[in-house]
Amino acid sequence: MNPASVDVQTLRRFEPISALSDLRLSELASLCSADKIKRGFDPFRLRGPQGQSVYLLSGELKIAFADGSSSVIVGGSEASVWPLAKRSPAVLDAKAITDVELLRIDDEVLDIMITWDQLTAGVETPAQVPDATDWRMMSGAFRLQSLTDGALSRLPSASIDALFQRFERVKERAGEVIVREGDEGDYYYIIESGHCEVTRKVGGVDMALADLRAGDAFGEEALVAESRRNATVRMKTGGVLLRLKKQDFIELLREPLLKRLSREAAEKHVAAGAVWLDVRYPSEYQRDRLPGAVNVPLNEIRNAIGLLDREREYIAYCQSGRRSSAAAFLLSQRGYRAGWLEGGLAVAGSS
Repeated sequence: MNPASVDVQTLRRFEPISALSDLRLSELASLCSADKIKRGFDPFRLRGPQGQSVYLLSGELKIAFADGSSSVIVGGSEASVWPLAKRSPAVLDAKAITDVELLRIDDEVLDIMITWDQLTAGVETPAQVPDATDWRMMSGAFRLQSLTDGALSRLPSASIDALFQRFERVKERAGEVIVREGDEGDYYYIIESGHCEVTRKVGGVDMALADLRAGDAFGEEALVAESRRNATVRMKTGGVLLRLKKQDFIELLREPLLKRLSREAAEKHVAAGAVWLDVRYPSEYQRDRLPGAVNVPLNEIRNAIGLLDREREYIAYCQSGRRSSAAAFLLSQRGYRAGWLEGGLAVAGSS
């Protein structure tokens, strides 16, 4: 099979894809490719249609259904505009009558796109706010990567509309300090455009920790843990930030994403395959860790994104629950299944 690129006009032929905005279609086109299948082959033998929307781009394909019936689908026909396997009765197998081309799209990606597109279509840009974000134009903060594997990947759909109403859009100059180490937490930020630099004082010297760009978020740790800022964030270039007040963040993001677990409930999760995640310092971990726990200190959680197994569930714990709740939020908003031990080891009686 030789993959071929797919353009926006091709995507417009198919349902329900055709209802997507132009910008979403452009994003989707950059992720799609067409599989070329030789005559006589079953295109689903090696790659089944489960979890995918599969469309016939060209050629003729014979499909056998679970009730014993069959049908021939021709590329470009009215019958080909809908996903091949999302039909009733269920599809058993298929055979290419001629050489065919198939388009495959991940169902979850498509569903996220459609959900956000439909919700943003009904959001009015406030006329009284100068240079307000037009959500329908999909700012950099809401590009697909952010929605599937970034700060907003686990956001409950019920919160999306309220978020659009409460985000403030602020322009910042290069060199501007947005968050200062040691200050109280007041806002949660998502970068719409521009780059930011994260630094922390070590021995009186500013040490660079990370570079952030469009779609990245910052400022959540102090808001989740009810603590002071643990780093400084400065604009590396000019740009635009979306910010959310602390109370709005707690209501719309922190509470829906945080999964609190009692000691009893947490142990049941661990018995079922979840992993204890000790987010304290290594010296604390060495002294009184829970059986089987993995140590990733809170300040290293961001570095562990992508290294931790996305197929596993993690139950974060610390001494009081403050650090572990922040760690669980950071993991949850980046697509991990994560909870935290409410009250920590102190309440659990394991200090």
